[in-house]
Amino acid sequence: MQIDVLGTLDVRENGVSIAPTAPKPRQVLALLALHADRVVPVAALVDELWSGRPPRSVRTTLQTYVLQLRELITLALHQSAAAPADAASPCAGRSAKDVLATVPGGYLLVSGGGGSDVREFERLAGLGYRAMDAGDHKDASRLLREALLLWTGPAFAGVPAGARLETEARRLEESRLCALDQRIEADLRLGRHRELLAELTVLTSRYATHENLHAQFMLALHRSGRRGEALDVYHRLRATLVRDLGLEPSPRLRRLQQSILVAAPETPPAPRQAVPAVPVLPAARARVGVRPV
Repeated sequence: MQIDVLGTLDVRENGVSIAPTAPKPRQVLALLALHADRVVPVAALVDELWSGRPPRSVRTTLQTYVLQLRELITLALHQSAAAPADAASPCAGRSAKDVLATVPGGYLLVSGGGGSDVREFERLAGLGYRAMDAGDHKDASRLLREALLLWTGPAFAGVPAGARLETEARRLEESRLCALDQRIEADLRLGRHRELLAELTVLTSRYATHENLHAQFMLALHRSGRRGEALDVYHRLRATLVRDLGLEPSPRLRRLQQSILVAAPETPPAPRQAVPAVPVLPAARARVGVRPV
């Protein structure tokens, strides 16, 4: 089974989609797919579908949605069986109840050792963070870039999310932003300042109050010989923070602004020129400290 939730929900059993089009069964499959090979309690599914206001026939209705998913799984298994026989096939001898099992207290989607884009993202991102901690910025950039390429859109795109899926989507988005932050940090340390300018222009517009992305944009501009524009980025961020949140920029960002103000205009660095690395504490990845200019 291949499970993809980092974008449009797509779950395939031996290459055949088992994703329903109806909203409620789609929600059920999304939650089961995210927690594949782990029991999802009935209470969690009920909370996701009805947010504390379930119908009187809640268990019967939930069982109907599970039955609809099993019908799609059965069709996928039959299509697999119609293919040339292969005794080693993971679908051989399996039934829909083997794939979507009823267990005490809930339901279990059995992946059969298949792939999951969430698990692959977490694996690659974890390797990237370890490479970053070891000072291997080139490998960190490569691994984190591969992890981010697994995203094809917002998590669970096309699924009408309830409370559970909304929480999971926010968690995954924070994980994506953390990986993105560290990939940009690795590229900055590799001297790829000019290459980052277009990307950071878009990101700082999309995340108008994200301080670290703005700090990285300021550094990239300053080290590309564009000190005035780097200071403009600071002033725009400050105006947004004050207007929308009633906050001043953090002390670290103010120190970065001051260091750019007092620094002599820089000659743009040569492409791929390495810059000294500053250790990044794992617990602070989402809010990386600003380095001196």
